[in-house]
Amino acid sequence: MRLFTAYNRVLLITSIAGLLLIGYLFYHTLSNYLNKQLDNYLVEELLEVKDYTTKKESFPAHTAFEDLVIEYHQIRQVSLKRHFGDTIFYNAKKQVEETGRYLEEDLQMGGQIYRVKIIASKIAHADQAKSIFLVIILPVLALLLLLLLVSRYMMKRIWLPFKQLLLNLKSFNLNQEQNFAQVSTSIAEFKELNDAIVDISQRVKSDYREIKLFTENASHEMMTPIAVINAKLDMMLQSADLSEEQSKNLIDLYRATAKLTKLNQSLLLLVKIDNNLLRDREQLNLKSVLIEKLQYFQEFTQQNGIVVNVNLQNHSLLMSRYLADILLDNLIGNAIRHNKEGGNIDIKLNSEGLWVSNTGANEPLDDKVAFERFYKSPSSEGMGLGLAIVKQIVELHQFGITYSYQTGVHTFAVFFKHHSANSPIL
Repeated sequence: MRLFTAYNRVLLITSIAGLLLIGYLFYHTLSNYLNKQLDNYLVEELLEVKDYTTKKESFPAHTAFEDLVIEYHQIRQVSLKRHFGDTIFYNAKKQVEETGRYLEEDLQMGGQIYRVKIIASKIAHADQAKSIFLVIILPVLALLLLLLLVSRYMMKRIWLPFKQLLLNLKSFNLNQEQNFAQVSTSIAEFKELNDAIVDISQRVKSDYREIKLFTENASHEMMTPIAVINAKLDMMLQSADLSEEQSKNLIDLYRATAKLTKLNQSLLLLVKIDNNLLRDREQLNLKSVLIEKLQYFQEFTQQNGIVVNVNLQNHSLLMSRYLADILLDNLIGNAIRHNKEGGNIDIKLNSEGLWVSNTGANEPLDDKVAFERFYKSPSSEGMGLGLAIVKQIVELHQFGITYSYQTGVHTFAVFFKHHSANSPIL
């Protein structure tokens, strides 16, 4: 939920609840006030009845005016003191039922006890109460709506610098030369936040440049001594004066050096991908590239008795040929390397994505860290950088990648999303 929505929702709910409570209390107070006025009016009528009985020594006849009804009935004993209440009565003059306010009291005259009931219509007072209520509540409601609109407008204007800060953060790229764009604002808190982000971005960019430079230099500097070591090992292996043990040790050294060379190349490739230094993009028919790769790996699959099943459709992508080769080398190479004797590899390609499935170990990879650097299964002899490189290539081209396992089959799926041959990926 957005901050504006949460704020407006709380404000609206509080305002409505407050308005309802105030309206109820106001209407209740107003009704009590008008009832007291009616009660005073009824008392005056009762006093007139008493005055009439004192002078005439008899009760007046039953009377029904337009908004007043006077009734009295003879009773045996006094049981009721003065009592007020609300009622519904039939107005004979108007010939309709109305709400009214009544006053009852027992009076004694000439040795007889009578119960007098005077009923006054509440219609006029109810109309008066509604008019007063609407005259006061409607302006309050209009003021509340106006305040909500003004608050919404002001909140949007006040939070514009914050939105701009978010946009600048999302568009900030460490590989770009330009610094974090500052936002002009008069709000002290946003200005402080902006200054803090600018300061942090400059420090991060400086640290990133130093790490990038160190990694590139270290990778390049390592290649020369590794090449020298490989050359010396080749010369020593060709010597005829080596014993069997010496030859075995040299072979182990040669393998370790080869692994170190591959590790250095992989790390250097990751640096290049991270920094988007490989820009040799072209329109590739992925089906043709896959067929070439399968022909290259054919000898390895035949040696292990692996059956390769393909379902390929023509699909073109704009991407680096070099990175496409590395992507397929890792996916297909892993499917062969981690397969079992006489296993299967299923490769499917369409406009939606690429799926590479292979039989193999009965335990799945940890899908949470499968694409992390240096992660590998216990049975793997690799360096754990293949899938990390695959992930970097996929993310560079704004694709998606997933791993799944089901009944002995491992599947890696690369999704092209909505990119097509006619729409650039980057």
